[in-house]
Amino acid sequence: MTVSASERVPQTLPAGMAGGVAAGLGAGAFWGTTFVAPLVAPGFSSADYTAGRFVACGLFSLVWLLWQTLRTAPGHRRALWPDAAQARSALGLSVLGYTGYYLLLVHGIADAGAALPALIVGTLPVWMMLLGKPDHLRWSALLPGLLLTAAGMALMMDATADEVGATGAGHFWRGVSLAVAAMLSWLAFGMLNADWVRRHADVRSTAWANWLGLAAGLGGLLLWIGWGTPWDGLLARPGFVAFVGVCAFTGIGSAWIAAVLWNIASRRLSTSLAGQLVVSETVFALVYAFAWSGDWPAREQLLACVMFVAGILASIRAHR
Repeated sequence: MTVSASERVPQTLPAGMAGGVAAGLGAGAFWGTTFVAPLVAPGFSSADYTAGRFVACGLFSLVWLLWQTLRTAPGHRRALWPDAAQARSALGLSVLGYTGYYLLLVHGIADAGAALPALIVGTLPVWMMLLGKPDHLRWSALLPGLLLTAAGMALMMDATADEVGATGAGHFWRGVSLAVAAMLSWLAFGMLNADWVRRHADVRSTAWANWLGLAAGLGGLLLWIGWGTPWDGLLARPGFVAFVGVCAFTGIGSAWIAAVLWNIASRRLSTSLAGQLVVSETVFALVYAFAWSGDWPAREQLLACVMFVAGILASIRAHR
């Protein structure tokens, strides 16, 4: 008797669920650093941040690939490098989830502050849960996680209303629009990337992260050539060393390492459950922002974070 993919999910999901959840949370922890990166090294343009981050990611991916190639027997080296179709997929997805997404996000943060863009991107779990629900799962099972996440978002929006309203400096709504565009870009990436890694189970998570990293590095280099600050200008700016450090950390950590972790989560979990874990990015981003500014979060913000965590737990329980 033939068993459908939807019927196999309940049997195969629990075995890798713990590792998948841990990987998804780890990716969220790295992604959260991107919201405070422009605050750590101020004075550089959005194009400089985006280009620097992904050039660093591309260089790291290239070094990793060359190192792996040297360590691999000649007959097995071909699997480390993409073919033409895989390269095209990596280029397209890197625009949606890397250079295009991050450029939109950094511009949004510059116009509307860090808090509201973090919240807008934080709605990704809701959309991914709605769009990626497995056939075998009832909507009623997803409802607790959805309601907790939505309630947490509403609380956080209310708690930060005064803060974000005073941050825009005339460009607040432009920043909101850019943050929404960034969210839609990554939503498309999340859905398409999850489908790609499941259809290409023979490609290792590190290999796919390397290919995406190389594509992102190429995009970052083109972005810097077209819109970035010339090299002499970058060197002359105060805080250049901090800028290089931020680019290296976000390029390797929140781009390459997070990509490996996210690929693992996407393979082991359904799209709806993996998508729910994206809310951890919001929690980590807010924790980092509060730690950097030295301010204690408001009571409503703390309660919202509790709701986010409760929503993750409810979603894990629903997918068992």
